Amino acid sequence: MTQANAPQLPQMLNGLSDISEQYDAVICDIWGVLHNGREPFAGVDAALKNFRDGGGKVLLLSNAPRPGQTALNRLDEIGNARTSYDNILTSGDATRTKLTELGAQGKKCHHVGPAKDADLVAGLDIELVEIDHADVVLFSGMYDDSTESPQDYADFLTDILARKLPLICPNPDRQVQMGDKIIFCAGAVAEVYETMGGEVIWMGKPYPTVYHRAKAMLSEMTGLEAPRLLAIGDGPKTDIPGAQEAGVDALFISGGLAGASGAKVDTAEDVADLLREENTHARYAIRHLTW
Repeated sequence: MTQANAPQLPQMLNGLSDISEQYDAVICDIWGVLHNGREPFAGVDAALKNFRDGGGKVLLLSNAPRPGQTALNRLDEIGNARTSYDNILTSGDATRTKLTELGAQGKKCHHVGPAKDADLVAGLDIELVEIDHADVVLFSGMYDDSTESPQDYADFLTDILARKLPLICPNPDRQVQMGDKIIFCAGAVAEVYETMGGEVIWMGKPYPTVYHRAKAMLSEMTGLEAPRLLAIGDGPKTDIPGAQEAGVDALFISGGLAGASGAKVDTAEDVADLLREENTHARYAIRHLTW
């Protein structure tokens, strides 16, 4: 590898305390940073609470395809402490706003997703219809993400492509860690549809709209016009490029999705190589978030 092509090496941290005084607020991913889908990562709640005790603000930013309050309830069930964060913004919140706008235009929506995503559309002024009467498709996730893959939706995607229906994706994540397994998310199906030539309306990370909203929230939370922000996440396709595009320093959690996938992430060079595959880089890296 030539010097010109060498990836930018992240600073490997011992803990968040190494850099905490450099930032006024944190934009923190949930799945892969706070927990693995079933239980909290050791030390993460304490790290974020210590940052808050030092005057910092923590905004959780998640690609969860459900309202923020539902995501918070799930954090309670898993066991993450509410003392570790100040507020939350989800791609589900942004999606509900989009669906309301479409409903006001008289558009009708067909929803594909598991029963747990029902509150994503609950109470909205948009008509939910069968696919034959739809103007737009909301794909919030697979009916059974423990067994299904994007291939199971090939015929469905071919059908809606023939009808030129836009697909709204409220969870751009392609995969996440569930305990010791990796499961597919809505983003994996949306990516296939886009590759086929279909129109995808992406909501959440790494797309700019959600970062604009997050920055506005943190400006209000800190009382600062331009707070010094640090984004923390484990998604090479979402968290890190999203932060980079938004002009925010990123701390990559290598023990989340990458670690669970078996990727080699032991050194700064390993992390840089991994992120370089997605044409992105992080200023810092750590295995799991601790103080």
